[in-house]
Amino acid sequence: MTEQIDFAKNDGLVPAILQDVRTGQVLMLGYMNEEAYQRTREEKVAWFYSRSKGRLWMKGEESGNIQRVKEIRLDCDQDTLLVLVDPAGPTCHLGTQSCFGDRTFNLEMLEQTVAKKVRNPQPGSYTNYLVSEGLDKILKKVGEEAAEVIIAAKNQDREELIAETSDFLYHLLVLLNQQDVSLADVKAQLAERHGEKQVYSVRSEIEEW
Repeated sequence: MTEQIDFAKNDGLVPAILQDVRTGQVLMLGYMNEEAYQRTREEKVAWFYSRSKGRLWMKGEESGNIQRVKEIRLDCDQDTLLVLVDPAGPTCHLGTQSCFGDRTFNLEMLEQTVAKKVRNPQPGSYTNYLVSEGLDKILKKVGEEAAEVIIAAKNQDREELIAETSDFLYHLLVLLNQQDVSLADVKAQLAERHGEKQVYSVRSEIEEW
């Protein structure tokens, strides 16, 4: 893809937007020259060119919060890159997940929170309690919460329906995690059912990550 990227347009640099591959959250904007781009492809972590320091730098080289690259896309004008990454930690130097703030919320973010709590169990954590009790306990809670959703709907209680649906979705995500199923897996299935096979790479030569 190197020969397609128009590095000449902006004095050898192209904007590179980092986006969380799991949540879709935009994380930061940096600039790559051809060397940074090649190192990003070869090492599968995000490299940039610092205009202020006048050198290449790897995102997370000091903090350890590297950005593991999963895919690179080139825009229609061939002068901007979208880099889909799996961040090892907060992207912003201020400690937030994104340099644009952490106000955006979606189910993928909740999925990540559940996964982190499973990987790093903490005493007193409800997620840790469910996981330690095992599959039967998780299934019992999913069934109970599904029943609560039905009752709230039957009673036409809007606020209760929202609350119970929130509880149900949380427990469902715990179950999916326990079964090693991701929201991406579910989305792919839904896309196939609607005749829209998911294509994760638009303009990318990266085939094996």
